[in-house]
Amino acid sequence: MILSICIPVYNFDVRALVYDLKKEIKEHSIEAEIILIDDASEEKFKTINSELQNEVNQFVFLEKNIGRTKIRNLFLRYTKGNYLLFLDCDGKIINTNFLKIYIDFLNQNTEAEVLYGGRMVKDLSDRKHILRWKFAVERENLPVSARISKPYLSFQTNNFIIKKEIFNRIPFNAEFSKYGYEDLLFAMDLKSDHRKIYHVDNPIFNNDLETNDVYLTKVEESVESLAKMMKLDSVRPKLSEIKLVKAYNILMKTNLQSVFLYLFTFVEKKIKRNLLSEYPSLRNLNIYKLGLFLRQMK
Repeated sequence: MILSICIPVYNFDVRALVYDLKKEIKEHSIEAEIILIDDASEEKFKTINSELQNEVNQFVFLEKNIGRTKIRNLFLRYTKGNYLLFLDCDGKIINTNFLKIYIDFLNQNTEAEVLYGGRMVKDLSDRKHILRWKFAVERENLPVSARISKPYLSFQTNNFIIKKEIFNRIPFNAEFSKYGYEDLLFAMDLKSDHRKIYHVDNPIFNNDLETNDVYLTKVEESVESLAKMMKLDSVRPKLSEIKLVKAYNILMKTNLQSVFLYLFTFVEKKIKRNLLSEYPSLRNLNIYKLGLFLRQMK
């Protein structure tokens, strides 16, 4: 079995991640390759990471940014492994047997085609990052016992393995290249094709927490992306399990969407101030996302 480690790179120093992977590959004599594709990063990051050109199997530099989905699909062109391991460039390896855990699982579960290993977040250093940290701790960084109860909704793209022949058949939907819900849509595409997602206790650190204002901008972008998905007949049925879509459907069925939007206009600024504060409420985040989503869907 050859494992192709695929790391999309954008404006981040990936040297530590690559050297940690190379160290384990050597220590355990793992048959693996490392492929990097830089999605038109700033020059300073290209310069920093250029020392890896002779350290990895391939390092591809794109002249124009193509986005989160297309760049992952692009790895199909450069990889030779029969399994692909996708890692976010801001990830940090926290287990010296990280690759071995995956390989042992695949050897023992030969029917497995998709694995998700999980994620952890570094300790909170200051309250300017608390919104992203709080969301990660309470909503994303779930133990395996919680993830397996909702295997598709718990899937994320920061740390997963997929069999190459499956990824050839079910790539990411390239219509949606912006941040937000592209991972869940991919998971639901796998579900529609009756592909099981296995959950493994093999997390990596999310090593780059966004500040409150940066993360809230990404949340707004994600809501816009979800609304775009919902407007496509071929995609809409696959999104019905998402909490935000469920809340939207309830309001639509009860004809309360106009009332909610009317009330939202009076509290929107107050809610946003809370989300940008040192003591943000995830309940307010839910309300904020639903208000923005209703506005997008009008």
